[in-house]
Amino acid sequence: MSRAVVARPTLSGRVGLVAAAVVVLGEAGWLVAGLPGAALVSDLGAVAVAAWAAVACVGVARRHPTALRRFWTLLAVTMALAAFGRVLWTVERLGGQQLPHNALVGGIFTAGIVTGTAALLCSLAAPRSLVGQARTLLDGVIVGLALIPIGWVVVFRDVAAADLADPLRTFGLVYPMFDLMQLTILVAVAGPSRPMWRPLTVIGASLAIRAAADTAYVSLVAHGSYVPGHPIDVCWPLSYLLIGVATAYPPPAGGDGADETAESPLPPWWRVALPYLPVGGAIVAVVLARRPTGQTPRLIFLGVMALLGVLALRQGLAANENLRLVARLRRLAYSDQLTGLPNRLTFNRRLRRALRDEAPVAVLLLDLDGFKQVNDRFGHVTGDRLLTSIAERMRDATGADGMIARLGGDEFAVLVDGDRPVPPERLAERLLTALEPLPGEEDLGLNPSASIGIAEYGPQHTSHTDLLRDADIAMYAAKAAGKSAYLLCTPALRESAVSRAELIADLRRAVDEGQLFLEYQPIVDLATGAVHSVEALVRWRHPRLGVLAPASFLPLAEETGLILPVDRWVLHEACRAAAAWRERAPQVTVAVNIAAAHLRRPDLIAMVAAAAATAGAGLPPRALTLELTESALIEGSDAVLDRLRQLRELGIRIAIDDFGTGYSSLSYLHRIPATELKVDQSFVARLGAEDPRAYATVDMVNRLAAAFDLAVVAEGVETDAQHAAVTAIGCVHGQGFRYGRPAALPELLATLTPVDAAR
Repeated sequence: MSRAVVARPTLSGRVGLVAAAVVVLGEAGWLVAGLPGAALVSDLGAVAVAAWAAVACVGVARRHPTALRRFWTLLAVTMALAAFGRVLWTVERLGGQQLPHNALVGGIFTAGIVTGTAALLCSLAAPRSLVGQARTLLDGVIVGLALIPIGWVVVFRDVAAADLADPLRTFGLVYPMFDLMQLTILVAVAGPSRPMWRPLTVIGASLAIRAAADTAYVSLVAHGSYVPGHPIDVCWPLSYLLIGVATAYPPPAGGDGADETAESPLPPWWRVALPYLPVGGAIVAVVLARRPTGQTPRLIFLGVMALLGVLALRQGLAANENLRLVARLRRLAYSDQLTGLPNRLTFNRRLRRALRDEAPVAVLLLDLDGFKQVNDRFGHVTGDRLLTSIAERMRDATGADGMIARLGGDEFAVLVDGDRPVPPERLAERLLTALEPLPGEEDLGLNPSASIGIAEYGPQHTSHTDLLRDADIAMYAAKAAGKSAYLLCTPALRESAVSRAELIADLRRAVDEGQLFLEYQPIVDLATGAVHSVEALVRWRHPRLGVLAPASFLPLAEETGLILPVDRWVLHEACRAAAAWRERAPQVTVAVNIAAAHLRRPDLIAMVAAAAATAGAGLPPRALTLELTESALIEGSDAVLDRLRQLRELGIRIAIDDFGTGYSSLSYLHRIPATELKVDQSFVARLGAEDPRAYATVDMVNRLAAAFDLAVVAEGVETDAQHAAVTAIGCVHGQGFRYGRPAALPELLATLTPVDAAR
């Protein structure tokens, strides 16, 4: 806010602006009316306005931020030189020279052009590098030099050859050239990286007016029709006035130049082609300017030679920039931008080259353990700093014994090729040692270890992808074995991984091809022995492996996300079967296991409701029980609990499966709207051995369930002794081989006797 106040023009500045405008208007009226003394009025008006513009630039340089002071100071010097040069012009003219084009006046005006150009190159939008500034300057010079033959044809086409011998007539052509050079530089520096700053627009208008005035002046002089005090003379003080007007605007947002991180957008095509467009016109003008004798005027010849030299220099800069750009693109393409290590592309290229050389090759694949928790707890900035530190430590640990690369995320790889003084296993040990927490890291929780898989190239590999696959297999095996360890890929590991991958691929087709089927295990009322409910258990009839139990494929389904379509199929099929048997035994309900992944999905309610609604004429919600594990429930968010409450409001029952093997926290029993607990079979199995601790555990669970108004199902009851124990404890329901093995629907229907139906 203070900057905006300081940037406002002062009262004296506003008075000066009004006075300068009055001078310009008065001069314009005087010259147009052709009043006496028009030449002197023209000279004095130009001197006065230029001097005021210089003072205004000095004043705004003091008020604006430091980054703009050099810009305004150079403009102040430019205006001061213009005023001083016009004073000398006036003195020489009053001394008897009608058009005093001498070396001193020309030198002062040329110095003003140099300082004005330097000011444009110091603006905030101008390139910061010397190469960029040189490129911009050369673009302006190209446009200016291309104007020489064009101006010659346009201005001197009808001038007698004898008049062209006068150097004062021909040298004046360079002034419009300088004006267009500056205008080109202004267009180039006012690039698309930020909105156009209003003063640059006003200064551009000033340059355009001056270029038009200089072009008209040169044409009038060449044709011998210019006299001092001509109406065209008002254009110069008008251009100075616009420079003063530019000082009234505030500095741009971010005028301190602090923000240099923004990515500049690509300039439009016309801005890139701008310096080259006039070159085509210059070529045509050179042909038209040739005299009947075939000679080319000296000024045009020199201008064209200079143009060719500047074009060559400009192309040299462009070639140099292209080389630097290629080098930068190589760095971006082949190295990791965060750690500076080689990236995946470089690693794969080096690996393929090493395999072509037929030298011994080994690959170590590293994956950081627990790095996601670092990002979740401390943020990605801290995670990036830790990755950079880890990369440096692993680089030092690897040394010259291998090439380490970052493949992406928290995954790294080491290539060991040629004569290996250090075995890959020893190198893995060094890497694990390097990843041990530094002082202070363990206290902060910044201590991710790594799981490392090692694969050595052999006859079993046909390409580098096979080698990387084996290293990946070993790495995941090391992670499954407890993490912070390394493993070498063996044929057994490879065969297990291939079988696992094939099983996953087959599982993707199992639902669509009808390979899954359900068996139902009874859950009985321990007091009467009647079937109370049945649990739907999925089986897989594999084309090659035969019938697979759930433990063989459900963990894979949960890892790959295939559990979602599998559970949907199980739910629909179980509800359809329940609708069929309830015609015979209306009191028998169905229990279906639901994976934790479903609880996190907002369509859980719709999926369950649709399965119940499409089962024949519709399955009553009270006839369906969803079984969920402790871990799935306790990790649930408020949204998950809200979905469970909605299911209970619909009448659907919720059972906590395998109770006692998970967290077994009493706090979540208050929150979860469960209707029953299923005591895990590991506790029931020890009841037959008369284990007092097992008996006490089941008895405690039963009492706890009663306190929470939950029914209890004892799982895994296989013997009469276990049956007697759970009955004595007071469990309401039992499930296990003692009451019936899982069976297909027709066999289940046979067990639902009319007695069951009557009850």
